[in-house]
Amino acid sequence: MNRRALLSAAALLALPFPALAQAAGGTRWKVRPSEGMDAIAFLGPLSGKEFYARYYGDELAAFKPKLPADALEALASLHAEADAAGGLLWPGLTLIFSGGPTDRLDDVLASLAKAETVLKPSFAASTYWDEADWNRFLAGRERLAKVLNALKAADFAGFRHGLIDAPLAKRTAELDTLLSGLDVISEQQRLTGRKFDPEIHIDLLWFCRPHGVKVQGQRFLTHVGARDQVVVLTAAHEMLHPPFDMKGPVAIACLDVLGKDPLFAKILAEKDKGTGYNSLEGILNEDTIQALDQIIQERLGYVYKPAAERWTNGDQGMHVLAAGIYGLLKAEGYDRTGGNLEAWMLAAAKGGKLSPAVLHPAAARVLGKPVDALWTTPVKG
Repeated sequence: MNRRALLSAAALLALPFPALAQAAGGTRWKVRPSEGMDAIAFLGPLSGKEFYARYYGDELAAFKPKLPADALEALASLHAEADAAGGLLWPGLTLIFSGGPTDRLDDVLASLAKAETVLKPSFAASTYWDEADWNRFLAGRERLAKVLNALKAADFAGFRHGLIDAPLAKRTAELDTLLSGLDVISEQQRLTGRKFDPEIHIDLLWFCRPHGVKVQGQRFLTHVGARDQVVVLTAAHEMLHPPFDMKGPVAIACLDVLGKDPLFAKILAEKDKGTGYNSLEGILNEDTIQALDQIIQERLGYVYKPAAERWTNGDQGMHVLAAGIYGLLKAEGYDRTGGNLEAWMLAAAKGGKLSPAVLHPAAARVLGKPVDALWTTPVKG
């Protein structure tokens, strides 16, 4: 996935971006690059956190020394504040900035300067609105501008072109062929009972590893070198967020049951906070989607990892809820029939399916583990 080659900026402008592929059943795929989103994503590796930096050793060695100390100090403080709030800095920033233009780093800087009029209306109208997140964004605006202007002064645009241009041209053509035959939207509608817009936007980035990130609208960010299965997984997954209103009656009923389960309290207390999903609400949101996207991958024939392997190894094995929901859905034949997800989850919460007595054995069957070994406390090195 760590491809690199060189193509001139002039040649890039001649490429057929954006690409639009139409799947037989109705999904329309729009694939494009985004320099602005890549600049924001680079804030992860630039933090020096191993979670990101392990993917970008050469890039950091070449670029980070060009940045002034005050910009790196500003970035460190922004990361510290995001960590304290239980969030991830750059994915949260891309969510807010996706309400404005992001083709170029200059677009991002312009939006930042006029955030109240360019970014806030879209963010406030979205399902992701959070006043605390917005206030923290405004509080960090001057420091963020310092960091982004330092990237611009160090020629981030040129540096990125040298890394992404050739793989971007090749991968866009490959995805146009692949995606034209995949109808993800119909599967998502079938499994949720919700109506989706037929168009999915994919931003291909260089610096976003290891994340695939959903932003506003039916748009997500993924690495330009991601395997076909990863792209399909990300599309199947990210468009479903949130699975239902996370402040509504379904979420409240589910959280009431799961909040009494000591297993999830133990997972939240012991897991690596750097993986995200640091609240029970976050786990419910993510794991419900993971259960559904695994079914979609299976039905489309592009499975990134089998269910047991995925949830045993991923994120320290914390996604026990995903395994349990997936196991219950499969046992009932929901993967074949589809249905109304909100109704199913509400019935599961009220009917005892999310209780330890039912959920834990369902997860154990999927994972191939004893019920009392669904979570292993991570060893701290």
